[in-house]
Amino acid sequence: MLFSRVVFVSCAMALSFSLQAAPAANTGPVTIELSHQLDEVQAERLEPLVENFNKQNKDVQVTLVRRVEGDAPRQINLVTREEYSRFMASKADFKPLHQVMREAKVSFDTSKLAPELRDGLVDSKGQLFALPVAFSTPVLYINKDAFRKAGLDPESPPKTWADTQDAAGKLVAAGSQCPYTTSWPAWILIDNISAWNGADVNDAKGNLAFNGLLQIKHVAMMATWYKSKYFSYFGRRDEADRRFANGECGMLTSSSALYAKLTESGKFDVGVSSLPYHDDVRGAPQNTLADGASLWVAGGLKLAETKGVAKFVNYVLGPEVQIGLTLAGGFLPMTSVARAAAGSKLMKADLDGLHVAYEQLKGKTSVPTVRVSQMESVRRIVEEELESVWANRKPAKEALDNAVQRGNAALQTLMAKARMGR
Repeated sequence: MLFSRVVFVSCAMALSFSLQAAPAANTGPVTIELSHQLDEVQAERLEPLVENFNKQNKDVQVTLVRRVEGDAPRQINLVTREEYSRFMASKADFKPLHQVMREAKVSFDTSKLAPELRDGLVDSKGQLFALPVAFSTPVLYINKDAFRKAGLDPESPPKTWADTQDAAGKLVAAGSQCPYTTSWPAWILIDNISAWNGADVNDAKGNLAFNGLLQIKHVAMMATWYKSKYFSYFGRRDEADRRFANGECGMLTSSSALYAKLTESGKFDVGVSSLPYHDDVRGAPQNTLADGASLWVAGGLKLAETKGVAKFVNYVLGPEVQIGLTLAGGFLPMTSVARAAAGSKLMKADLDGLHVAYEQLKGKTSVPTVRVSQMESVRRIVEEELESVWANRKPAKEALDNAVQRGNAALQTLMAKARMGR
């Protein structure tokens, strides 16, 4: 009996010694993939911020991966405005950001985020499920050189659509082939023109209703401009940005994030101003909408991955990194601390676009529950109908009535998929 105990104890001691003496397995750093749909220039601008994180955190390494439609979610996903509804429909595949931060035991105070950036990214309890990392709002850009040539004051850009029409007429008289153009027509001409002028995009039941008097009036005005060569249409996305950047157009409505890229090119003197409003609409202007790309975290991560993702999110929320994002892509800083820091560290030229965006957003009175530009199938319908107006196949009212009818059918399909969690 004593012999058995001695053998047992000896074996236990030997096993204990061997476990202590064995070197720890070298598992290496946790690798986190950040999927995106950025173009090459945008991705190149983001890379230094990711590289800096990797230098600071040897135990976590983030790599950028280009995403194509149909790809499975990676640990972190940069979701664009156009993809929003598709990701919402498969929300069950993702873990809410507030839950990720809690499981990783990383402090996460969402009250520090600017309220206008949280719209559409919080649950019924006001908890954030994604991070508004690359948001902007539409503004008006002017080619100051073209304005001077037309006898217009480049320091007094148009404030109303009536002013914009007058400016377009003078640009045409001075030989301009493209007085005014716009990118992202559904986002700007429907979502934001409606919000800026206090018109509803949806009714109390959540059905689409962007065929009101204000929207019909605006689209009809654009149709008249198109016929008279005041308005040039180049496509559904950012094609107009490139035309304006090349100096072809006098005025452009597009994302406030574009300002950094335009001023960098130095091809001409660029001015930035608030989105024009209709001065015959009572209560206008009100507020534009902040929108853009947000960070979503995949579900089913290992604890080490969850902690790595939380560490990266915490890094992105740092004021210096947010200023870096503003310099790299012109995006709105997310917190008041970062906005204050931007005011002291960015150059005046960089701040001009931010100040215009801030002024437009702070007039917030109400937030639409539906945004046309975030629902890909609805957005395409709207753009088809708008193009039928520019082609003179339909009047504005018929096109918008059709867009609402078709859009509501598509919206019901999206809602059904969202309820099924796929």
